[in-house]
Amino acid sequence: MSYVDELAPHLAFLRRYARALTGSQSSGDAHVRAALEAAIADRSALDSGLPSRVALYKLFHTVWGSSSATLETPDDGSGGDGAEARLRRLSPKSRQALLLTSMEGFTPTEAAAVLGVEPEEVGGLVAEARTEIDAVLKTGVFIIEDEPIISADLQNIVRSLGHDVVGLARTRTEALERAPDAKPGLILADIQLADNSSGIDAVHDIMKVHNCPVIFITAFPERLLTGERPEPTYLITKPFLSEAVKAAIGQALFFA
Repeated sequence: MSYVDELAPHLAFLRRYARALTGSQSSGDAHVRAALEAAIADRSALDSGLPSRVALYKLFHTVWGSSSATLETPDDGSGGDGAEARLRRLSPKSRQALLLTSMEGFTPTEAAAVLGVEPEEVGGLVAEARTEIDAVLKTGVFIIEDEPIISADLQNIVRSLGHDVVGLARTRTEALERAPDAKPGLILADIQLADNSSGIDAVHDIMKVHNCPVIFITAFPERLLTGERPEPTYLITKPFLSEAVKAAIGQALFFA
């Protein structure tokens, strides 16, 4: 297998992770590009002792950690409660450990290799991130999902975090009718809806009258992560684990 073929299957998911970590499509993609450029310039930048996916994420973290993307620098004394101030209160390593294990499905040992920590440290980092996420930014959540069981699962996850479910919709038409009046602080949206309408189109319509962060849910994330058109910052793969949804909600609200 060629060098490019070895990395290619992991790139869409690395881009998803980078966007969730940075809270920005442009920033996340820029750091993925920088990591790929480093790998192309010097193949030894990838740890040959690790599986290719783990090595690629580790290289991304090396690039990200050495750049201005990190939010660990002291603030300018102005105080405030913007995204950077909130993120400084939550250790970046903790957020990284949570996203790697919950959203990306790495084992604690793999996540430790990516982050450069001992495997036994990962559990503590994840617990720290969950505690911080549970403690802040309660909001109202609007759910656009046509499958009743999945909708119920999402409602339970949202409420378990202390948020309110302020509305439900199964189609693009229902979503546009109900979401603006509900004034949600967050939207969870399936891609394919009951009447074959698009969750992406539904959200696009809602954003014309009410702006808030959005997490998309799909069984085929690679179809949305092609780099050929505007893409979501937060993307959950079906079938999802509750911890993955919780991690994505926490990140989306930190950057809201």
